[in-house]
Amino acid sequence: MPSKSSARLAALTVAAACSAATTLVLVSPAHAAAVRIHDVQGTTRTSPYAGQKVTDVAGIVTGVRTYGSSKGFWIQDPNPDDDPATSEGVFVFTSSTPKVAVGDSVTVSGTVSEFVPGGTASGNQSVTEITKPTVTVLSSGNAVPAATVIDARSVPAAYAPAGDPAANNSVNGLPLRPSTYALDHYESLEGMNVQVADTRVVTATDPYTELWVTVKPRENASRRGGTVYGSYDAQNTGRLQIQSLGATADFPVANVGDVLEGTTAGPLDYNQFGGYTLVANQLGTLRSAGLERESTEKQKNGELAVATYNVENLDPSDATFEAHASAIVNNLKSPDIVSLEEIQDNNGATDDGTVAADVTVNKLIDAIVAAGGPRYDWRSIDPANDTDGGEPGGNIRQVFLFNPERVSFTDRAGGDATTAVGVQRLRGKAALTVSPGRIDPADTAWKSSRKPLVGEFVFRGRTVIVIANHFNSKGGDQGLTAQYQPPVRSSETQRHQQATLVNAFVKDVLDTQKNADVIALGDINDFEFSGTAQILEGDGELWSAIKSLPKSERYTYDYQGNQQVLDQILVSPSIRRGCDFEYDSVHINSEFHDQISDHDPQVLRFHP
Repeated sequence: MPSKSSARLAALTVAAACSAATTLVLVSPAHAAAVRIHDVQGTTRTSPYAGQKVTDVAGIVTGVRTYGSSKGFWIQDPNPDDDPATSEGVFVFTSSTPKVAVGDSVTVSGTVSEFVPGGTASGNQSVTEITKPTVTVLSSGNAVPAATVIDARSVPAAYAPAGDPAANNSVNGLPLRPSTYALDHYESLEGMNVQVADTRVVTATDPYTELWVTVKPRENASRRGGTVYGSYDAQNTGRLQIQSLGATADFPVANVGDVLEGTTAGPLDYNQFGGYTLVANQLGTLRSAGLERESTEKQKNGELAVATYNVENLDPSDATFEAHASAIVNNLKSPDIVSLEEIQDNNGATDDGTVAADVTVNKLIDAIVAAGGPRYDWRSIDPANDTDGGEPGGNIRQVFLFNPERVSFTDRAGGDATTAVGVQRLRGKAALTVSPGRIDPADTAWKSSRKPLVGEFVFRGRTVIVIANHFNSKGGDQGLTAQYQPPVRSSETQRHQQATLVNAFVKDVLDTQKNADVIALGDINDFEFSGTAQILEGDGELWSAIKSLPKSERYTYDYQGNQQVLDQILVSPSIRRGCDFEYDSVHINSEFHDQISDHDPQVLRFHP
């Protein structure tokens, strides 16, 4: 299906013709004549014929892809063998528009290749393909082989086998066990005509015309219809990506909790943006669940409301200011302090040395006033140009908004992009040496990443120290469907270093004043159960308050069918022990196709 983003589509569907560097060539048998599709697919993830020519491979055309860089078609043998590990379908890469139709009986001669979407460095599994094909159409109008049903019964509860230590933990050479592992089950159906029925949407339709469903509606279900990702050992086996071979305009525009009623069927593909994907030539009918955006409670007089909100690369040219302002005023109920992440400089991605963000911030503040909210004041520190990662030229940073009618900011001069904030004792209390300030900005832990912004606030005579964070992203991590199991999470090394520095700073505050109120919040880019969160929490210096929610409500982000925690608010012991705080993950974005950010904001209310 033609995508709304040609660049993304090209990445989604790049195929073997333009990817010699991403084709896995294996030692294989000599030239083989008239092999069957299940012979080509074999009983592992890679073909025993990879790199070799095959002749007159017979099958019925089950799907044709005429768009993007991966033009070609799928064929399936109508006479399967009795081995459940061997797929009966395969993709034939043509590079140009195929001259076949669904229902054609064909024979294909060509070279078998193992194409790795995203390149071998991605760690992804490979797709078995027949390339440089010679195609003979024997007849047309034949019945397409019946679609194999994928449902809660057929998909195993275990996600993936452990990889072979002798092969760098790759699963490629392991015999497929489709009745034992979900990834083996999906691999045993690679290229085949499959179907799902009456499936619930667990990731909303995205700008690239794809969505995710679950065939296991009871698997770690959230109360709003999604599937919660609760640990590294619970990968949610029922998730499946849906794309389409039809027109973009006909693709369902779905939110989480909606249902694709009836049958959705087509070939089972694999791509670099989510792995196994049902590329539908038949789509179910969308039934809306009527999901509505949440609103939190307004803070009481003696409560301090502190929020974190990633506004996704906000710059003055964006059309989302009114929507963000409405969210802050109407859904978050105008918190006293708001930590904003991903505020860009005054000309966005234009890379001309501009680092100031006053135009961006004041445009948002004006929009909040127009929406009926307070006129927030703000504090931030401009980064050095092109040093903090994010979109090139954008110079994203964290910004504190605060309502001066309810809270005051303690300014102490000297904070800038390169000066480290410290802790001092003033009148027996912990205080910052500079405010606002940045934690250890010269440390290599923050290379090409956002430095934490620290501010000292006063609410009803009580000092509250707030640390706004935006940790290193997960870019570069291997996907859950990688050939390496368990997948390597290389990006967390830097987050662990960052968490160590933030925890050490909080420890300095608490060593100076044991009962200090400290909040560390923001886009942590890691889960509440992760090593990053454990390092942040340390020996009790901080505690992630999202853990006060039921497990079915712990999510701030929805990625590839997994609702997960990336944004957190961590609190010091004085706040946690008070037992009078309330925490709310306010779901206004992550579950919706028309989101204004990919993150949900978080709100903490407590009595300092």
